Amino acid sequence: MDAELRQTIDGIGPRLRTLRRDRALTLEALATATGISVSTLSRLESGKRRPTLDLLIPLARAHRVPLDQLVAAPVTGDPRVHLKPLSKGPGSVLVPLTQYPGRVQVFKQVLAPREPKLVTHDGYEWLYVLAGELRLVLGDQECVLHPGEVAEFDTRQPHWFGPATTTAVEILHLFGPRGDQAVTRTSSPGPTAHGHG
Repeated sequence: MDAELRQTIDGIGPRLRTLRRDRALTLEALATATGISVSTLSRLESGKRRPTLDLLIPLARAHRVPLDQLVAAPVTGDPRVHLKPLSKGPGSVLVPLTQYPGRVQVFKQVLAPREPKLVTHDGYEWLYVLAGELRLVLGDQECVLHPGEVAEFDTRQPHWFGPATTTAVEILHLFGPRGDQAVTRTSSPGPTAHGHG
């Protein structure tokens, strides 16, 4: 077996352990979710058991990560996310900055001018303008955000955001499940003045 292949296979066990610990799962809970015995999971993580597809596929599914992330991800200890820009129509690009689905997800986004179309869905959004001007429509309210300005809102409200001008806008975009607000507020709870906009 060549050195690179051995290194890839040797990296799978520690990666599986990291994924499981990141998700605060016990071996028992993972065994229940995958149907793989605790002893097999333990031997996989410690490198004593060769990872095979019939073991890796249920684990990838349980962790909600693509199979290639288990096999060919950077070695454990490298915290860098490998950025893969995704084209979202002419002039619009989405760059995922996190790699775990199911929790708060972070994107860098370039939005080209487009027609406003209000949408609603479960969740919570937080937008930070990096460059350009962002037009945000929330229900019957509307505001324009400039670089360095932030907006956060419950996505059950009808909303839309895009460039305020004829040029693209660049933003950081955090999206979390409902009740999983990305930003910790420093102000005291209750009716505080949020009328900037």
